[in-house]
Formats: sequence, structure tokens, C-alpha cells
Amino acid sequence: MRNIMVINSKGGSGKTTIATNLASYFATQNKKVVLVDLDPQGSSMAWLAARSPARSPIQGIAAFKKSAKPPSRSADYVILDAPAGLHGTALSKIVRKAQTILIPVLPSPIDMRAAGDFIAEIKKSASVANKKAKLALLANRSRDFTNIYWELDEFLSHQRIPFLTMLRDSQHYIRGADRGLGIFEMAPAATDLDREQWQPIVKWVKSKRSQP
Repeated sequence: MRNIMVINSKGGSGKTTIATNLASYFATQNKKVVLVDLDPQGSSMAWLAARSPARSPIQGIAAFKKSAKPPSRSADYVILDAPAGLHGTALSKIVRKAQTILIPVLPSPIDMRAAGDFIAEIKKSASVANKKAKLALLANRSRDFTNIYWELDEFLSHQRIPFLTMLRDSQHYIRGADRGLGIFEMAPAATDLDREQWQPIVKWVKSKRSQP
């Protein structure tokens, strides 16, 4: 069972978008997937509620509720959607739940400054410092060849953590969120570029480099 967490202390970085698309990808690969929503806002569970039962199954767990049960150990992949605002002991505690951690960052000066502080902090957590969890970065909602695009590219490339890809600011993610779908479940001709941008994420998550 692989536990993959999507996390950033900054709200609005697209954690749920990454978590739900990753869950739907593995579900389309006939894997047993559990989507764990750790955020009281429940965005991942709202996405799952909009999902058609005719689609590849994904089990949802609203982990922010006291009555929530832990995911079955028979799951192939557990995707954890972390809440914003985690620091200190709370951050260290939640990071222990994952072997693989993805950190999405938006193309804005505020988000980059916040990400710099967060990356420095998460590197000091026991799980990461002791190499029990592996980190990777991705840029989210980017617009090609703008000044901020290149600033974010340079910022993420200098963090001494694998920088996987830039995901464009695409309406397909909005449509997918509304219908409980992921990029890999939508029309291939329309989402070809989005799928291509996701390939480095998929490749890294499947590789031994993403595992402790």
C-alpha cells in the first residue's frame, strides 16, 4: 500500500485538484484507490460525491470526522488531501502518514515566498529528514512563457527537491471538479496537452525514487 500526500501550508494551491486527478488516474489503471480527505472543507469528498458510479471506483474517507475509519490495508494507493495552515507539530504529525509527498505551488510572488518557508520547514520534519518520505514539487495553474512562469520555474528548480512539471491553467480541471472526473477520464483529444504535462508526475510516483 502506497500513501501519497498532496500538501502545502498555503491555501488555494490546488491540492485537491492534484489529489483527485492522481486518484482518478490510478483508478483507471484498475488499482484499488482510497481518497482520504484530511481537510475539514471536504473538497475531495465533494468531488467524489459528484462522481458517477459508472466510473472506476474510488473509496472516499472523510478523515476530518471523528467517526472516520482508516483505509483498508488491501488498497494499492492511498491519496491524502492535506489541509492548509499546517506547521510545527501538526505538520510533523501529518507528514508521518505518507511515503511520497507532492507540493503544488502557484505562480505568484506570495505563493512562492510561502512555499519557500514551507519547503524549509517540511524538510526538517522527522519523516523527511530521516528519509522515510520523499518530496517533489510541481507548478500549478501556470501560463506558458509569462514572466511569472519563468520566475516560478527558476524558484522551483533551485529547491534541491525534484521539480516534476508545470500544469497549465486549464478549464478541463474545472469541468472535472464539477463532474467528479480526472484528466485521464476526459476526452483524449481535448486533454492531450494536460495528460502530457501529467506524465512526469505519474512516472515519478511510480518510480523507486519516490519511495523511501
